[in-house]
Amino acid sequence: MDSTDLKLLGLLRQDARASVAMLAGKLGVSRGTVSNRIRKLEDDGVLVGYTVLLRPDAQTQRITAWMSITVEGNQTRAVISTLLGEPGVAALHDTNGRWDLLAELRAGNLAELAEVLERVRLIKGIGSTETSIHLQSYKIS
Repeated sequence: MDSTDLKLLGLLRQDARASVAMLAGKLGVSRGTVSNRIRKLEDDGVLVGYTVLLRPDAQTQRITAWMSITVEGNQTRAVISTLLGEPGVAALHDTNGRWDLLAELRAGNLAELAEVLERVRLIKGIGSTETSIHLQSYKIS
């Protein structure tokens, strides 16, 4: 990837629905160049999908929690693979320090969150967990 690809990815992160013409204008290249670069990034597995982001308050009936996870032995890859298949895991992060992984969990209610926690805690290779429920966000200017 070169600097144009990196700028293109940055623009797509801001607005994945931006038109090829708008992207080309901002990058100072032709529409064909943008289309070809997007196709190559997709073919190379750099761009793996497009998504919709909602304001955190748009889903008021959703519960978000963060689960810190320790992995036993050398089972990190297997644990990550299993967690990526868990529908209650919205995001998964590799960390350093006391915890090996940080999982962002999403559930419709406390009962559903309890089911997600139970399924995750039963995954082979997970040593211990600690979960915190998201109560409120504050914007830093």
